[in-house]
Amino acid sequence: MTARSLRSAFDREVAAVNDDLRRMHQLLDQAIQRSLDCLRRRDPALAREVIADDEQINQMRFKIEEACLALIATQQPTASDLRSVVAAMNIVVDMERMGDHATGIAKTVIRMGDEPLLKPLIDIPRMAEMAREMLREALEAYARRDAAKAREIAARDDEMDGLYQAVFDELVEIMSHVPNSATRATYLLWCAHNLERIGDRVTNIAERVIFVTTGDMRELNL
Repeated sequence: MTARSLRSAFDREVAAVNDDLRRMHQLLDQAIQRSLDCLRRRDPALAREVIADDEQINQMRFKIEEACLALIATQQPTASDLRSVVAAMNIVVDMERMGDHATGIAKTVIRMGDEPLLKPLIDIPRMAEMAREMLREALEAYARRDAAKAREIAARDDEMDGLYQAVFDELVEIMSHVPNSATRATYLLWCAHNLERIGDRVTNIAERVIFVTTGDMRELNL
């Protein structure tokens, strides 16, 4: 097999991995959106669907990891090509964990049962929308190998942390003044924490984008 044909085979297999990454992103974006929908609507049936559908995200992770391992074994990529494949393997792990966080919100909805929400949902939906936007932009930065955009996305995690802190502070204030509110406050804290963790996972993806483009692997948002 000539060098050109080897390169062509490698490019086709990388393109297939990238296609699966996009499919996994669609599943994950839907999971985050639907987890918030079931929280807003207090819909345990939808929550159970979110939990069941997480298996699709898990299986997509394993499919992509196996494809990346096959690429390394059969194509023996070097330098930037190898960084790209290794980054994809790490990215899908973070994406799979994000699916777990969306599932965590759905499980919380089921645990809440018929208890009314302690407060209107204001900052938590904002966190969910920000998480979805950051994830979409991080994967676009990976596709374009855009390190500058990756740094911008990582910097937005401070805004996500600020929203989480606002939710935390408000719920602590409510618990201090409203008797028997701790359980309902804790439910909302769990939901907000899951979204905050998604923001952290997006930062991990941003770090991988910078690794692919520069070869520099370092932690952002210290």
